[in-house]
Amino acid sequence: MPHFTTSDGLSLYFDDTGGPGTIVLCLSGLTRNASDFDYVLPHLKDTRVIRMDYRGRGQSDWAEDFTTYNLAREAQDALELLDHLGIGKTAILGTSRGGLIALTLMEMAPDRLTGVCFNDVGPVIETDGLEVILVFIGRKPVWTTRAEAAEALATRLPGFHNVPASRWEEEAAHHFVETNDGLNINYDPKLRNAVLTEFDPKAPAGDLWPQFDKLKGRPLAVLRGENSDILSKETHTEMQTRAPILAAEAKDRAHVPFLDEPECLDVLHQWIAQLPNGEPA
Repeated sequence: MPHFTTSDGLSLYFDDTGGPGTIVLCLSGLTRNASDFDYVLPHLKDTRVIRMDYRGRGQSDWAEDFTTYNLAREAQDALELLDHLGIGKTAILGTSRGGLIALTLMEMAPDRLTGVCFNDVGPVIETDGLEVILVFIGRKPVWTTRAEAAEALATRLPGFHNVPASRWEEEAAHHFVETNDGLNINYDPKLRNAVLTEFDPKAPAGDLWPQFDKLKGRPLAVLRGENSDILSKETHTEMQTRAPILAAEAKDRAHVPFLDEPECLDVLHQWIAQLPNGEPA
């Protein structure tokens, strides 16, 4: 399994697949990993798709200092992965946290981005949705098996409808580890401490619109689950007002769409067709 070593000594997992043309770096959700993109990968066969597990998640090393689980350091890790692969420029498909990292990169290294597709995230994060995330992040699951977790996801996750049971089984396999003591999460529990340090749901939200506005002129897209509690309809609409951007809502989905929904695939293929090929470093 491929790994690279960051400038502060962590070994991070990555996956590099697809064709030699357009390069898309896929960045996953907050507690998630490269498997976020398993469902869409078969539909991007002509694209060079690069995925990574953030520090502290999936198959990557955990950091001794949980404060390094922050947007700026994770953005730096993404740049170091590109350098490791000899890639100068890339587009980003960012799910949730991944979209915020893309906005962070607009401050750190705007010349490295050829375009961005935001999956259920934007410059404004709804505090109600963030508070829901803080209920479970970093905590041991209450279920004892993946089968129990899949059944619970199917019946208790609000905003998702018409999802086959097999998909929830895949999700449980992606995000939970079975042990002799029941299920466990597959990321560093101290991520909870990092998020509580980085985001205060009771404080005024930071203004990320300036970073978004700097993306004008690049191919952009935004996908929203129609029942999302993280990306509001208002922010989704404002993104379309501020810049030319491909946009769609995934029916019967909340936070986050799986990306293989027909409306998501339609936008993704249009977006990729607008992107330039990646460039060597």
